[in-house]
Amino acid sequence: AVATALDYYRFLQALLNGGTLEGKRILSPKSVALMTADHLGPLYLPSLQRGAPYLPGPGYGFGLGFAVRLEDGGNPLPGSKGDYFWAGLFGTYFFVDPKERLIGVFMTQSPGGRTYYAQLFRNAVYASLR
Repeated sequence: AVATALDYYRFLQALLNGGTLEGKRILSPKSVALMTADHLGPLYLPSLQRGAPYLPGPGYGFGLGFAVRLEDGGNPLPGSKGDYFWAGLFGTYFFVDPKERLIGVFMTQSPGGRTYYAQLFRNAVYASLR
């Protein structure tokens, strides 16, 4: 299957809306709550992290499919308690911040710069909110 950045955004919008998109129920509220809640607790594993955003890092646990921020602060990336994100091996990246009602989707094919560009993107988005 092939999907676009807009397709991915629409899926994330459905999550942010509690499971609805354009007035249609896509996921149950319970499914969204389970997906976006931490199920494992903090998972910061420095020996595996190596600076990549794939393991949640400090201040994050793990939901059903992505990292979930456990508290405000606790991580150098800007965001809010309850935000969630994930990244792909070659540089794709998304985050959702329910408190700010914010979605970010970044699609690139840059395996060597994936961490740098994902962090740059997220920092730029939050800087624009100030």
